[in-house]
Amino acid sequence: MATSVDVVVIGGGQAGLAAGYYLRRTGHRFVILDDQPTPGGAWPHMWPSLRLFSPAEYAPLPGWPMPHWRDGFPPASHVVDYLTAYEARYDLPVERPVRVTAVRRDGSDLMVEAGARIWRARRVISSTGTWQQPFWPIYPGARTFTGRQLHTVDYRTPDEFAGADVVVVGGGNSAAQLVAEISTTASTTWVTSRPPRFLADGVDGRALFEVAARRAAALAAGRPDPGGVAALGDIVMVPEVLAARERGALTALPMFDRLTTDGVAWGDRRQHADIVVWATGFRPALGHLRPLRLRGHDGAVPTIGTRALKEPRLHLLGYGDWTGPGSATILGVGRTAKSAVAELDLDD
Repeated sequence: MATSVDVVVIGGGQAGLAAGYYLRRTGHRFVILDDQPTPGGAWPHMWPSLRLFSPAEYAPLPGWPMPHWRDGFPPASHVVDYLTAYEARYDLPVERPVRVTAVRRDGSDLMVEAGARIWRARRVISSTGTWQQPFWPIYPGARTFTGRQLHTVDYRTPDEFAGADVVVVGGGNSAAQLVAEISTTASTTWVTSRPPRFLADGVDGRALFEVAARRAAALAAGRPDPGGVAALGDIVMVPEVLAARERGALTALPMFDRLTTDGVAWGDRRQHADIVVWATGFRPALGHLRPLRLRGHDGAVPTIGTRALKEPRLHLLGYGDWTGPGSATILGVGRTAKSAVAELDLDD
């Protein structure tokens, strides 16, 4: 027997909690279904040394600022504590662990399935993020490489790489931070598909959020798109990355052509590698929406704002700039969550 509610939010990380905050204020009957055993979304799975790119006061969800962190930028554990307390502070109706497997159309409603359990909802907000969908590029020789291959999601500390020859692949923040750490214990080679783009030393998350806020305001007012944070660069020079640059560990090589049995190769040039770390990003975790057949030819779900173009009863929240400027950040997702909840049209 299905449980009937006005809104089902799928995902209990930062995006789902921001949606819950605004839903709580509307009086709608709603539930947040989270497949994790504990609060915090993806943050409990981050490597322990990961820090935000800005002070805590620049990373609030709506209604309640993140508590101050005593020493520089907050670590992932501080974010987990904040999201846990936020969920309790606003008494958000989170059920966990509940893994949603499918969303289907059923007359005027959407049916949300999680094993034998079913929810009937007038609207659905999908906020499952990207962490559970790591992107592994396909390169020649990957199956014959006899060393270890891992993705960002598998990384914990540099100690496990001590004394090894390591190749880190990727040109973003995660790759740069992994190079900075792993190079303290291992012989590390960094390869990127294009030359890495470093932000100026004094530019951190505070400046990035200001750019995202200006872009959001311009788009909301119908003005031309002024461009987002990508124009500034890809890599924030956090202290660990700055230190790696000072010791000469941030020189990137072009992407290799193929993997060999014991390393990587560029044409006739070969390099030994015990481990290849793929810091190659993520894709939206949208497998539960497959029955709705929403993806376009490019694999993306076309949206107007956060609303799915082919299914107006569905909103997608927090997956990246295509669901709102800065919406994959703790600060930015509040803005798009507010607009998504305001557009639910539950009076029709």
